Amino acid sequence: MEGHIMKLRKLLRSVASSSKMIVRSPRSYLRELENVSELVGGSKFARNWDQTPRSPDGGAASKKLPPNPLREYFDKIETGPGIWKWQHYFEIYHRHLAKFVGRRVSLAEVGVYSGGSLHMWREYFGAECTIQGIDIQPACKAYENDYTTIHIGDQADRHFWKEFRDSVGSLDILIDDGGHAPEQQRITLEETLPWLNAGGVYICEDVHGIRNPFAAFARSFVDGLNAFVRDHDSQFLGALATPLQSTIHSVHLYPFMVIIEKTEHPVLRFDAPKHGTQWQPFFRRAGNG
Repeated sequence: MEGHIMKLRKLLRSVASSSKMIVRSPRSYLRELENVSELVGGSKFARNWDQTPRSPDGGAASKKLPPNPLREYFDKIETGPGIWKWQHYFEIYHRHLAKFVGRRVSLAEVGVYSGGSLHMWREYFGAECTIQGIDIQPACKAYENDYTTIHIGDQADRHFWKEFRDSVGSLDILIDDGGHAPEQQRITLEETLPWLNAGGVYICEDVHGIRNPFAAFARSFVDGLNAFVRDHDSQFLGALATPLQSTIHSVHLYPFMVIIEKTEHPVLRFDAPKHGTQWQPFFRRAGNG
């Protein structure tokens, strides 16, 4: 019974949110309705996916993985502070975070738990890495040291995030491995992503389940990267960057994970110049000689 009540409350909140959207921006709401068939089609395409994996050489896929310092660190842990990670995360971490290795970098991780990952990040990035741990459990203060500061607070509390920003100053990396509830994840994203340094990386872990509300939020956010503001004064095809496009480089969706990267430098415009001399149709049409 309780589960049905929670579903009903969620449905009512969704209806209320849609009603507000209709009033505030009827055109945007109509565009959302126009895409319903594509949303359903994409979901069906994914659900019915049955392609058999093939290795590049056509034979059995090799089990040998490329070197990865994060996975190697994790595999060696047998005692000490606990660390609990999906194994496929390590390749994703290394792909997006390797650029910070050996540099002065400031990282925050939501969800300290047993403290094991705090040591992993320091080992990976090096001696110039400073770490901000965030947890709702006061006992996590025990993990503070010369390079780690623990902040006690609720990641769903916007006032906490204001105090955190005022205290820390700036961040290069935010990793959300906290409560995993969609509302917590959404508030953490909204309160930290705009504040990350240029070139910064935001990571949200453990985004589980089809039709996950936070995953839906992230997919909707991606749509903003496709905005097209035509620059009619350009001598070739050009578009002016929106504020989002100017500062957000890319959004990456992986199994159970969302990653957003910020641009290293502000983007002002996108250009599509032409090169070459031959363009279709450059051939004579059949029957014209």
